[in-house]
Amino acid sequence: MEFPRLLLGTLMLRPYVFVFLAVYLLAAVTRMGWAKTAAFSAVAWVIAYAAEFSSTRNGFPFGLYVYVDATRDRELWLANVPFFDSLSFTFLCYLGYTLAIFLYAPLVCGRGDFQVADTRAIRTSWRVLLTGAFLTTLLDLVIDPLTVRGERWFLGRIYYYPAGGIHFGVPLSNYGGWFLVACATLAVFQTLERRTAWPTAGVRHLRWGGLLEPLLYLGIVVFNLAITVWIDEPLLALVGCLLYLPVVVLFLSHPLNPMRRAGSAELSRHREDFPASPILLSPGASWRSS
Repeated sequence: MEFPRLLLGTLMLRPYVFVFLAVYLLAAVTRMGWAKTAAFSAVAWVIAYAAEFSSTRNGFPFGLYVYVDATRDRELWLANVPFFDSLSFTFLCYLGYTLAIFLYAPLVCGRGDFQVADTRAIRTSWRVLLTGAFLTTLLDLVIDPLTVRGERWFLGRIYYYPAGGIHFGVPLSNYGGWFLVACATLAVFQTLERRTAWPTAGVRHLRWGGLLEPLLYLGIVVFNLAITVWIDEPLLALVGCLLYLPVVVLFLSHPLNPMRRAGSAELSRHREDFPASPILLSPGASWRSS
């Protein structure tokens, strides 16, 4: 009975994490299917946990930090790392990855729908790898300075950096570590993407489904900035807003560019790579034989 109690405790202590996780699962499963979503989640969690296990002992790759085990008897821990922390990396890394694809893939817009008509070549490209890792790291620039102040909001004091850090108490090595871990996660998943024939169970058409990941990404940013304002850290909130202003402008303007709209050739290439794509069920999609 100990494991279910601690798992429930994790859910009760961090409900917002599981809300983000639930939306991630909805977006990922309907886009990629259950098998690929499970593979991505497993890869991301294992790499993130290994990085945290290492960093809390020798400082690599995030810099040395210490988890405060005040909740060890109330939530699930694995060795000296809370389960929820590594779990969060799965949806954060997925969002960086899918937003990078959003930037480079043709878009299907109109008739009450919005979808991303990517290809396997785009998903496994170097530019998606590096852009995805960057966008994942960018999230942490608003998350970590807030979570290190967890005693001032409902998160609680869960960890600290013994030597502090130049970025609102967070060392720059943390962000270098995030970029490295995100790169490793996406590189492993891209290798699986190239070599695996994935089952398509779970793939579904969701109207406006192409907006799920951008909206979830934005929701996480807004949530963290709102808490930052609530704990009376105006400078930290201002820096976060200025940091994300060009990102928001980029993602709002991207769908408005007619050069980014998918034509019949782009849709055919998408269909060849992903025959079970939800775009096939989209009311605005039409196909031309290649």
